[in-house]
Amino acid sequence: MKVLLVNGSPNKKGCTYTALTEVAKTLNAHDIETEIFWIKTKPITGCVACHKCRELGKCTFDGDVVNEFVEKAYDADAFVFGSPVYYAGANGSMVSFLDRAFYSNSHGDGAAAFKHKPGAVICSARRAGTTATYDQLIKYLGISQMPIISSFYWNMVHGNTPEEVLQDEEGLGTMRQLAHNMAFFMQCFEEGSKKGLTVTEEDKPRTNFIR
Repeated sequence: MKVLLVNGSPNKKGCTYTALTEVAKTLNAHDIETEIFWIKTKPITGCVACHKCRELGKCTFDGDVVNEFVEKAYDADAFVFGSPVYYAGANGSMVSFLDRAFYSNSHGDGAAAFKHKPGAVICSARRAGTTATYDQLIKYLGISQMPIISSFYWNMVHGNTPEEVLQDEEGLGTMRQLAHNMAFFMQCFEEGSKKGLTVTEEDKPRTNFIR
C-alpha cells in the first residue's frame, strides 16, 4: 500500500513539508509506503474550462507538474494534500494544481485516480487562517467520493519555521493520529477488497437551479 503526500508549498522543506514528514513517518511505521510529491515553484496554470480533458483523459496543459502527479495518483492507495496558508486560504499554486488535477480526472474512467481512495488535507500557518484553508481543501475530496480521514483535532500545524513546527506538540500529535487513522482505514479497505466488496454506483443526475 502506498500514500502519496502532496507538498503544495513553494518551500521544498518548509513548515508544510515538516508536517507531511510527521504523517509519512507514522505511516511507514505501519509498513505503508509513502512519497512526498512537491509541486515545485514553477507557475502552475489555472483551469481554463476548455474541457479538452474529456477527450484526452488528462489535462491539456503539459508544461507543469499536474499530469505528472495524476499519473502517480493511479498507483496510489491514499492521499494527503498539504498547503501553507496565504491570506486565510490555500496558496494560489496549490489551488490551480488541485483544480486541474481533480477536474481533469472527474470524467469516466479517469475518476479512478482518486475515487473511493482515502484522503486527508493538512495546512500550516504561523498563526491563523488554518480552519478556512482546511474547509477550502477538503471540498476537493468531498466531491470526489473520497473517504475523508480526520484526526483528534483539525489537521493543522502552527509555526513560522520548521523548527517552530517541531515545537507544536499538539499539531504533531494531530499529524500522527491522522496517519494512524489512515493506516487503519487502508487496512480495512484492503481486507474488504480481498472479500470482493465494492461500492454500489448510482447514475449521477446533473441539474442546476433552473431545472
